[in-house]
Amino acid sequence: MRSRADGVIGGVARATLAVACVAVALAAMPARAEGASAPQLARQRADVAAVEAAASAVRADTDLGGIRTMRTWRFKRQDRAERVSPDPFWLDLVRWLAEGGRGLVWLLGAAAVVAAIVTARRWLAIHGGAIRAGGARLPSHVRELDIRPETLPADIGAAVRALWVAGERRAALSLLYRGALSRLVHSDQVAIGDSSTEGDCLRLARAALPAERGDFVGQLIGAWQLAVYGDRPLADEHVLRLCDDFDRMLPALASSSPRSERG
Repeated sequence: MRSRADGVIGGVARATLAVACVAVALAAMPARAEGASAPQLARQRADVAAVEAAASAVRADTDLGGIRTMRTWRFKRQDRAERVSPDPFWLDLVRWLAEGGRGLVWLLGAAAVVAAIVTARRWLAIHGGAIRAGGARLPSHVRELDIRPETLPADIGAAVRALWVAGERRAALSLLYRGALSRLVHSDQVAIGDSSTEGDCLRLARAALPAERGDFVGQLIGAWQLAVYGDRPLADEHVLRLCDDFDRMLPALASSSPRSERG
């Protein structure tokens, strides 16, 4: 079987032979003159025909004839200088911030909305009582407990102490709790409602009062719950300390003091 190289070599040899034949024929052709004889003209035509046949044989050879298109893949190396962005670092940073700016704006907007909601709730918890006092009726009772200032003694701490020492423990704690609710509603404008539970009152008081006063209200309500719902005895020192600190932690306004009304 003839190899590709043999075919190319043979084609080159045939092409060379054909070219040589053409050269010989052209050299042997006499110059055409107007008075050439018929045999000379016939011989010239035969030589031309031989040359054309040889040229046709060369063109028909697959190894030599035709036009071939060759495609070559070349990989161009990119220099490091071309890969590096020509823009300075700060310009790339500005572009990055501009692309991510929309998401950042949404995050900041959501954070602002959450902060506004939290602030509004805290403000309402603190100042809701004042708003209600200006346009609505203050509660006279919280559940079944009467918290009107006129129904309470002027010195609530001293009255509670007297009841406790006399052995009227439940009455003493009831008066202590009623007095605390009355001071919170009428003096501190805490938004306690007529159906508020002990937990509601404590939450509202802690939101409206400074930390020390809020802790005092927590201790007072805890003592009331332990005695009434837990049926647990309380230490005398604990209750008497609540009595001593009552007026300091929950002072009464002059306008709401029963003593000032009677005077």
